[in-house]
Amino acid sequence: MMKQKMASLLLGASLALAGVSAEAADKITLQLKWVTQAQFAGYFVAKDKGYYKAEGLDVDIKPGGPNIAPEQIIAGGGADVIVDWMGAALAAREKGVPLVNIAQPYAKAGLEIICPKDGPIKTLADFKGHTIGVWFYGNEVPFFALMHREGISTDGGPNGVKVLQQSFDVQPLIQHQADCIHVMTYNELGQAIDAGYTLDKLTVFNYTKMNANLLEDGLYVLQDKLKDPKFKADMVKFVRASMKGWNYAKEHPDEAADIVLDNDTTGAQTKEHQEYMMHEVAKLLGNGVLDKAAYDRTEEAVLAQKIISKKPEGAWTHDITDAAMK
Repeated sequence: MMKQKMASLLLGASLALAGVSAEAADKITLQLKWVTQAQFAGYFVAKDKGYYKAEGLDVDIKPGGPNIAPEQIIAGGGADVIVDWMGAALAAREKGVPLVNIAQPYAKAGLEIICPKDGPIKTLADFKGHTIGVWFYGNEVPFFALMHREGISTDGGPNGVKVLQQSFDVQPLIQHQADCIHVMTYNELGQAIDAGYTLDKLTVFNYTKMNANLLEDGLYVLQDKLKDPKFKADMVKFVRASMKGWNYAKEHPDEAADIVLDNDTTGAQTKEHQEYMMHEVAKLLGNGVLDKAAYDRTEEAVLAQKIISKKPEGAWTHDITDAAMK
C-alpha cells in the first residue's frame, strides 16, 4: 500500500513537473516566405530534433504561399519572426513595418536567370529588345537593380527589356512567352531540367557570380519587440536552435528532406524534388551572421531603384547572432 501511494505521489509529481515545463516553454510563431519545402528545412529539422524544445521554446511554423505576405502577417501580430528577403523587408520598413534582420542563414543567393542556349541571348547586353520573366511581390528587386547597373531600361523598346510578370514555375520558358526567366537554383532550375532544359542547353546568369546578389532568406522581427529583454532572449535561443537545425540539415540533406515531407500537409511535394532542393540549399548556407557588404549592396540597389526613398537606420543587428554564438 505504501509502495502504491509512493508511486502515485511520484507520478503526480512527474505530471506536475511536465505541466510546469509545458507552461514554461515560450511560444514562438515563425512565418515562412513560401510553402513547406526544403528551402526552410533548418527550421523543421530544429523542431523535429528537439532543438527548440531544448531551448525552452515551443515553435509554430506557418507555411506561406502566393497570397501570403510575411510582412503583413507580422505587422498584424500573426507571427513573432518571419523569413523574408532584405529588399522586401526594407520596402516594408519604409512603409511603416519596422523590420529588423536578426540573422542571415542564407549567405549566398540562389537566384539565376536562364535562357535557352540556342536563343538570341548570350550576354547581359543581349537582353535589350527581349522579354524577361520576372517574379514580383518584392522578388523583382534584384533584376531591376541588375538592369540599372547595366544601364538597360526596363520599359521595353529596342534598347530596353520587356518585363513579363512570371508565375512561380517555368511555363513562360516552355511556352516561349519569354526569352529568359528567373529561377532559384534549388527549385525552378530543377523544374527546367526536368522539362528538358538541361544545363548544357542553357545560358545561365547567376546573381552571385555577377556580384549582383542581394540578401535572400533572412530572419526578421519588429524593431520594438527587441526592446523587451525576454523577447530578445527568446530570439537568441531561436536563432541558436535554428542554426543548429540548418547545420544538421546541411550534413544530412536526405534526412532533412524526409523531415520536410513529414511536415507537408498538402501532399504536393515529392521526395526526389525535396532531396534535390536540400542539396542545392546546402550550397547557399552560412553561419547565420549577416554580411555587411551584402547588406550594403542590397540597400544601394533598393535606393537606386527608388523602392525606398531614404537610407534606412537600424534595419539589421548582430546582437542576436553574437549572443547565440557565445
